[in-house]
Amino acid sequence: MELGLKGKRALVCASSRGLGFACALGLAKEGCRLVIASRNQERIEEAADRIRRETGAHVHAVVANVQDHDVAQKLVQACIDEFGGLEIAIHNAGGPPAGGFAAIDESQWALAFELSLMSFVRIARAAVPQMQQAGYGRLIAIASSSIRQPIPNLVLSNAMRMGVLGTAKTLSKELAMDNILVNVIAPGRISTERIDELDRADAEREGTTVDAIQKASVATIPIGRLGQPEELANLAVFLSSEAASYITGTAIQVDGGMLSAY
Repeated sequence: MELGLKGKRALVCASSRGLGFACALGLAKEGCRLVIASRNQERIEEAADRIRRETGAHVHAVVANVQDHDVAQKLVQACIDEFGGLEIAIHNAGGPPAGGFAAIDESQWALAFELSLMSFVRIARAAVPQMQQAGYGRLIAIASSSIRQPIPNLVLSNAMRMGVLGTAKTLSKELAMDNILVNVIAPGRISTERIDELDRADAEREGTTVDAIQKASVATIPIGRLGQPEELANLAVFLSSEAASYITGTAIQVDGGMLSAY
């Protein structure tokens, strides 16, 4: 299948590892030019070097924290400076802390709002004018399976990801006539450091082992295993492409059949 991505300009947030890195690598393999970003300079430079080695792509690495109010404009400006604009933006951000409602204080709610929701809003506000100028746009948010079914002990993620979903759906209506398509990817249990971190927290809370938590979670997945980051990235690459020209305003689960909800 011809995806029509060669030469497209893409921004991928939080892309030094995990899901963000897999998305960046997948886009690079299809010929995209990339700006990638992370808070950790060493990791983002290593990620950029690896993508260049494996694909030969033009990759520009930026040290950035998506919680900073001015970072979205900084990242989009990097795309403008490097490539003259952008057509694709993939929003990805580390998840907020685990905890139930009673355990989370107001300051943690405010930080989660900035990390998970407002960072997406700011990326959209900064990127959309460039997409309109290009006559082509793909705005993708990587959220969580919690947009379909709340996850125990993750009240912050459950709440904020729903805000991302609502914002994306609204934008899909407002921007469709500009050939800007907006979609959400809802990962389930994908093998990343974030999942390992959550498993450790669950094991501590329940007084059991990480291995027991992981075996119990795999038992809920019909495919019988965790997903790999590149399996989610394959969807992100497709949604970024010309081949996905009639898909907007939707949320697609990548969870191995885990959720019972549609």
